[in-house]
Amino acid sequence: MSPRFRSVLDRFQAYKPGKTAVSADGRSYKLSSNESPYGPLPSVLTAIADAAATVNRYPDNSCAALIAAIADRYGVPEDDVAVGNGSVVVAAHLFEAVSEPGAEVVYAWRSFEAYPLLADLAGATSVQVPLKPDETHDLDAMLAAITPATRMVIVCNPNNPTGEVVRRDELVAFLDRVPQDVLVVLDEAYGEYLRDEDVPDGVDLYRDRPNVAVLRTFSKAYGLAGLRVGFIIAHPVIAEAVRKVYLPFSVSSIAQRAAIAALGAEDELLTRVEETVKERERVTHALRDQGWTVVPSQGNFVWLRLGERTLDFAAACERAGVSVRPFAGEGARISIGSAEENDALLAAAEAYPYRA
Repeated sequence: MSPRFRSVLDRFQAYKPGKTAVSADGRSYKLSSNESPYGPLPSVLTAIADAAATVNRYPDNSCAALIAAIADRYGVPEDDVAVGNGSVVVAAHLFEAVSEPGAEVVYAWRSFEAYPLLADLAGATSVQVPLKPDETHDLDAMLAAITPATRMVIVCNPNNPTGEVVRRDELVAFLDRVPQDVLVVLDEAYGEYLRDEDVPDGVDLYRDRPNVAVLRTFSKAYGLAGLRVGFIIAHPVIAEAVRKVYLPFSVSSIAQRAAIAALGAEDELLTRVEETVKERERVTHALRDQGWTVVPSQGNFVWLRLGERTLDFAAACERAGVSVRPFAGEGARISIGSAEENDALLAAAEAYPYRA
């Protein structure tokens, strides 16, 4: 006999983080996790060091100073902000807050791979709506998938892993048609990398829409992936629901102080983001010149639809010391790293004998 666990765990596949590859000659370029290639700024490092001296004390459970800084940055009331241990954990809190037996959550597929895991753990039913052939959200099909059992709809914008976006007119029309008792989450983890002016800022859209929440993170553009800070901006009833399921003290004092410092250094950080955007465009054009089909990306990654060759391509990259994020039978997501890392990827892609 052994302890009894939830039956969902019998079919549950735990989240697998991006791999680190090492070539035969010792080279290693990790382009599998959408991390920033840049280390913390000096001002952020100073904040981390200062906060480290107080780790014998519990962090502020209310994250008051961090929430105040986020509210000031985005011009929203503090009651409209809730934070968590990374945006994926904030998303988990939203799943927990809306889910009960029979509840459904609608999202595009393929999209962020954590969504089905979070739904299963929260006891919700996933309703996955296939992307269009051009890798964009099929918002009409997502609307058609909403039923009286639907509690939440997620729009990942830019979409992870494809990098494609939902533009203003179609998103506004979609939001206007979603029932008001259905929570709509705009997952904008990669919003800082957007350069398409026709893609709206979710913070502008949520203000007069009580059922819209905007999900953001400090892990990507702000370069704090190792400290785990994410947040939502939403009307108080939604933000309070997140606070109710928040795991006490989960955002560390170091993470809180670092995120505040990162907001204070935003201009300097966004200069680094601009470098990533330039590299994204360089990699995209280089891959196309090699004969690859690459959809336009607005994230800090590019997507190759490889089908059955996905794992073979990932293995070829791994032998060259480059790790990518493969989704078997579908495609590979490739993070944008430093120029050196990207050059290694381009060399591996050039050497691969097949194109997609």
